[in-house]
Amino acid sequence: MAHVYEEITDRLTAFVEAQPVFFVATAPLDGDGHVNLSPKGMAGTFAVLGPHRAAYLDYTASGAETAAHLRENGRIVLMFCAFSGPPKIVRLHGRGRYVEAGTTEFAELRTAFPKERELGQRGIVVVDVTRVSDSCGFAVPVLDFVADRDILDRSHERRTPEYFEAYRRERNATSIDGLPAVGADVGTSAES
Repeated sequence: MAHVYEEITDRLTAFVEAQPVFFVATAPLDGDGHVNLSPKGMAGTFAVLGPHRAAYLDYTASGAETAAHLRENGRIVLMFCAFSGPPKIVRLHGRGRYVEAGTTEFAELRTAFPKERELGQRGIVVVDVTRVSDSCGFAVPVLDFVADRDILDRSHERRTPEYFEAYRRERNATSIDGLPAVGADVGTSAES
């Protein structure tokens, strides 16, 4: 039942953009480094930008592994699972880069997403998709989506711009393996 596609089709776009949660996986080059797998969600934070490009909004949070790994090597995969309806898994493999908030490119990319949830934005992860595939998802459980959590939004509403700057500088500048991450003086994209 698995299939590899030439591009992100309209049908696949509708599927991935409808999923309330997706997963992001990256890894450092060092074999002793930590592989990172993160769940992502919140309506309106993911967008297909073209047949070979996708992106998602990244918010200030405890870790910065994805940004660090993308800056080091660019390898990334996004995975979307159907937790309701027909079983399906879609994976978008590619080369990613991290575009920090406050840059001209960030402002241009930000127009692809709804206006809400602007507080706490620290960047956009852009993926140039090199492989699009699906698989059955027969073992993925059926779950009921209740709602997006509003905890991150409420937390960010209580913060000042200075708080976000300090938090990123103190807690997001490097990954758990010591790689440069958010706010690091390494430019805005991974070297391929």
